[in-house]
Amino acid sequence: MIYTITLNPSIDYIVQVKNIDLGKLNKMTNDLKLPGGKGINVSRILQELDVHSTALGFLGGFTGDFISNWLQKDNISADFIQIQNDTRINIKLKSELETEINGQGPAISTEEADALLKQIGNISSEDSVILSGSKPPSLPDNYYHTLIDVITKSNAAFIIDTTGEDLKAALPYNPLLVKPNLEELEELFGTKINTKETILQYGKKLLELGAQHAIVSMAGDGAFLFTKEVIYKGTSPKGVVKNSVGAGDSMIAGFVGEYIKTKDAERAFKMGIASGSATAFSDDLAKRNDILALVDQVKISPV
Repeated sequence: MIYTITLNPSIDYIVQVKNIDLGKLNKMTNDLKLPGGKGINVSRILQELDVHSTALGFLGGFTGDFISNWLQKDNISADFIQIQNDTRINIKLKSELETEINGQGPAISTEEADALLKQIGNISSEDSVILSGSKPPSLPDNYYHTLIDVITKSNAAFIIDTTGEDLKAALPYNPLLVKPNLEELEELFGTKINTKETILQYGKKLLELGAQHAIVSMAGDGAFLFTKEVIYKGTSPKGVVKNSVGAGDSMIAGFVGEYIKTKDAERAFKMGIASGSATAFSDDLAKRNDILALVDQVKISPV
């Protein structure tokens, strides 16, 4: 079983306003409400790729009900810890520029936080866990570390997609995959990365620190995959970018879904780039046919 964990889900409220005029009354030209949260996005793409997963995390209130109902409608298994407070709403304002206003997230009690740890304690060595995104401020600073400790004691594989100290602390536990973008890689190592040579240097460093595979994504410029045996450069298909939300989550879903089935990192990398690109070219997360149409356009070569 693949489990995805979203500690701070949201409703993503996408609002389109033509020529926004700050400080004045503006009228929407269109709006859309979608389930948000990086782990939830991963589960949605895995479902499109016919890979079963179970979405875990915290949900509460009418906003949590919206997410639960959406996942149920899409036949995505979910077993969220129900919390007292409302799941957050994030605003994605699309005008001349794209602006995001994200909620902090609900207060989560110690009992609610411990319930997820107990739930994760039931996984086995046959399972994989994908940890994605930020955590609400109410959770302890070391909550990701505690989750990873529980996962590794079960000998399950884990993938982590987060930033900063949470990512750094996870590396010694040998995650199956990490996926920083260039900005996140710079933050992690406190440096400026602006040449291919420095990308390769710090990508290799992720493996030295414990990651089994590392993808460094570069938006429309493709990505690098670092493995113990070889480094691959992947070139993204060409298309019109409509949506930056969820592209990285889609890349992780494509990679993990294929790797779990084949144990072939190169094939998984190709599926990951196709999945991320298909979402970037869509208004919402990509659909199966969109992803499969791009796979043969992805070019992978060893560095």
